[in-house]
Amino acid sequence: MKKRCTSLLLTIVLIFSFCTSAFAAESKPDIYGKAGITIDMKTGEIIYAKSVDSKMYPASTTKLLTALLLAEKFDKGDALKYTESAKSQPEYSLNLNLHPIDIGETMTAEDVMDGLLLFSGNDIAYMIADNVSGSSEKFTEDMNNKIKSLGLKNTHFITPNGLHDPEHYTTAYDLTVIGREAYKNSWVKESMNKETSTIKTSKGTTFIIENRNKLVGKDGNVGGKTGYTSKAGRCLVAMYERDGRQILGVVLNSVYDSQDSFVFEDMKEIIDWSFNAKKISLHQKDTPIKTEKLSYKPLVFFGPVKEIEVPLILKEDVLYYDNEVNKKEAKEEIKLDTVNPWKIDENTSIGTLSLKEREAVKEYKLYTTISKGEIIKSNLILYIGTFIGLIIVILLIMSIIKTITRRKRRRRKSKYL
Repeated sequence: MKKRCTSLLLTIVLIFSFCTSAFAAESKPDIYGKAGITIDMKTGEIIYAKSVDSKMYPASTTKLLTALLLAEKFDKGDALKYTESAKSQPEYSLNLNLHPIDIGETMTAEDVMDGLLLFSGNDIAYMIADNVSGSSEKFTEDMNNKIKSLGLKNTHFITPNGLHDPEHYTTAYDLTVIGREAYKNSWVKESMNKETSTIKTSKGTTFIIENRNKLVGKDGNVGGKTGYTSKAGRCLVAMYERDGRQILGVVLNSVYDSQDSFVFEDMKEIIDWSFNAKKISLHQKDTPIKTEKLSYKPLVFFGPVKEIEVPLILKEDVLYYDNEVNKKEAKEEIKLDTVNPWKIDENTSIGTLSLKEREAVKEYKLYTTISKGEIIKSNLILYIGTFIGLIIVILLIMSIIKTITRRKRRRRKSKYL
């Protein structure tokens, strides 16, 4: 009896443990960051979402856009001048934190890019602004023009380095768009992926710098950009590649402590969860999603036009990620082709279902199970009536022909007599 009770107790504990672990594996991460998001970089699908459209301060993650504008204007070997506005920037700057740089000294664009993305030099950002646009004010205009071209409505930048300004803001979602655009540029991508770099000025001053992204080179992290101000909190944009998939993550306004660990833990948590996240079913294959009316002629080539209701069926599951954005915004759109119901079979697509999730759009072919036999069955009375009508018409015609023939015979007979 004791053995049975013990076995039963162990079974209950094991079941409870399994259910708990399964629930834990499926539950979404609860991060310290006030906002967070992950997206599939190839499809644009949002996987993890937390306050993705809340306006926040981006701090130095701004430099992803600054880097992109640099890459679009210069080549790696071009020389850029160190400027007065760069010299006046506060820490964290190459000029203040590592070694003084004189106004007029030059650096190659490649070294400037590394100084911006790895070291996150505030002075380097202004150096880029002055060289790309002629002044930081003009660079602000160029930044916001680029933002508009990307279709972002919740982002407005003032400074090239992201130092605090009340009018310098973005959202977690908008940063995924900027991050993806930056990552598409091979030069920016290459620079972000470096763990260290040695850069120098025209006067021979050499800087050995390390990437402030602690995750780079680990667990598939291939780049990103850190950021911090007291108003913005700890921020991070990070790109990952694992098993042929690419996922980009953003965490904004996380905790900044002496170990500087929270934002990186936040990122690891949402990225690991996102690579393992399973989509939920919106529509299952071989199940009618709705019915639609198709017009046709029961008599094929002539006669009245009728409508028939046909079930629309998918041959694959329609899946999407379960998150706050998709629950509110995912939209379905059905487009039917101009089809002749008489020519439909189970392997002929009659239209498409489009599932729209912000910029991500996936199309699914629609089919139907309607058959010619069903069309004939639904028009049986019409066909019987038509058949009877044809017989009556034929009989009438035959009767008229007989009448005419008789009259002709009578006339001939009269003439003969």
